Amino acid sequence: MAAQNTLLTTNRKALTINLNDEQYGTFAEIGAGQEVARVFFHAGGASGTIAKTISAYDMTFSDAIYGKAPRYVSHERLELMLEHEFNLLVERLAQQRGDRTTFFVFADTVATKNFKGTNEAHGWMGIRFQAEAGGAPSDIILHVRMWDKENVLQQEALGIVGTNLVYGAFYFRDDPRKFIESLLDNLSADRIEVDMLKFIGPAFAHVDNRLMSLHLVHFGLTNAVMFGPGGDVQQPSEVLYKKAILVERGSFRPVTHVNVDMLNCATAQFVQEPLVKGKDVIVLMEITMNNLLAAGELDAQDFLSRVDLLADIGFTVLISNYSEYYRLTSYFRRYTKEMIGVAMGINNLIEIFNEKYYENLEGGILESFGRLFRHSVRLYVYPMRQEAYDRYLMNGQVVPAPGATGSHTFASNVLINAKNVQVVDHLRNLYNHLLENHYIDSIVGFDRDILHIFSRDVLRRIKENDATWEQMVPTSVATAIKKRGLFGYAPPAGVAVATK
Repeated sequence: MAAQNTLLTTNRKALTINLNDEQYGTFAEIGAGQEVARVFFHAGGASGTIAKTISAYDMTFSDAIYGKAPRYVSHERLELMLEHEFNLLVERLAQQRGDRTTFFVFADTVATKNFKGTNEAHGWMGIRFQAEAGGAPSDIILHVRMWDKENVLQQEALGIVGTNLVYGAFYFRDDPRKFIESLLDNLSADRIEVDMLKFIGPAFAHVDNRLMSLHLVHFGLTNAVMFGPGGDVQQPSEVLYKKAILVERGSFRPVTHVNVDMLNCATAQFVQEPLVKGKDVIVLMEITMNNLLAAGELDAQDFLSRVDLLADIGFTVLISNYSEYYRLTSYFRRYTKEMIGVAMGINNLIEIFNEKYYENLEGGILESFGRLFRHSVRLYVYPMRQEAYDRYLMNGQVVPAPGATGSHTFASNVLINAKNVQVVDHLRNLYNHLLENHYIDSIVGFDRDILHIFSRDVLRRIKENDATWEQMVPTSVATAIKKRGLFGYAPPAGVAVATK
């Protein structure tokens, strides 16, 4: 269907659907009243669209209708609702009107703010619909968080975003980016956050859900999205809930031996921490949007290449809009009270002590550190060779010396680590305090023979067809880069590249 060019009110969107006799379906809502159905009833003409509304609010009734799920506000419960209600529609109405109607089911299961205000206000919602009469159904699934302080405002926001979802499924499904932008029509990100989104089925055969999730961050619907070791889209709260978290930030363009060694060594130290022993641990590789937008525009293929490579070696990937580390750890605190570890190189440690990043805070760098290090946060710092450290201080970039190809090219074996790195004089006492109280620790057990490796150098060698780059990355990464032609790789003349 053709997309509308003007921003419609929520009421107008519902009325537009109600007046289109091609769609007919069910609204099933649990946990916050029938907020989306209410919008469609108030718009008028609902008899042309709504076959049934239902709110199986009582747990016993809900289980009797949809079967049991681990949690009532969960992806699993939403899937059960969509499956049950869509099957009923087809069973009862296909013979009567299936040749001229596209059936749909909108469903949500949500928890708005409780009377005491102690719960997490969030929900799952989705739509299962036919793109053509009698066709196989497709799904759009999303997870939302409600940020309004009052219950009634949260309910109102749910009604709006749910209507946007239904409207987008019918009018923007051929333009997923437009669909994503439209989810917050007549809303704002400080009321509703959409932190997980999936397009499933024949209507979205050519949609890459990883790229769609990235657009959630890019368009400001959320500040972070997550991908599992298989590259699949994941819901952050389900992955991070009550877990100890270790994260390494990087460009991973491409991922190198140093990236992997840094995280492996930090993990070995992290799991031995008294506050971590016996706890569930999640290890993450994180890339910021600032990094992805470093060239000025979002390069979708470059982003997917990085996610694929990290998935190939078994890592969970977080894409965030949190430039400052204190904002990243505050984000994790939404989901866990357990210890948080951050693995980083010397250059990142120096940047944390750069006061220009905290000019927007009334308390400056002290306020940022108060936020960063509260509730058991520790930085694990990977060393750097003296020569690379000196060059970083001169030009602000971590780059190898011209012509450097291995550890033997360096003039000395001096390493800069958390204990001997220099910070500006007026922050030295603050740094010593953090070091002495183990808010900052040096990574140990690292491989000295790989400290000459830098992602920028690997990338340059790939583009220049210098085969020595293969020794600087994990074998699976080198295989994937050559197989998929990533980062400008081109096989030498006469060399065939496997495609499977």
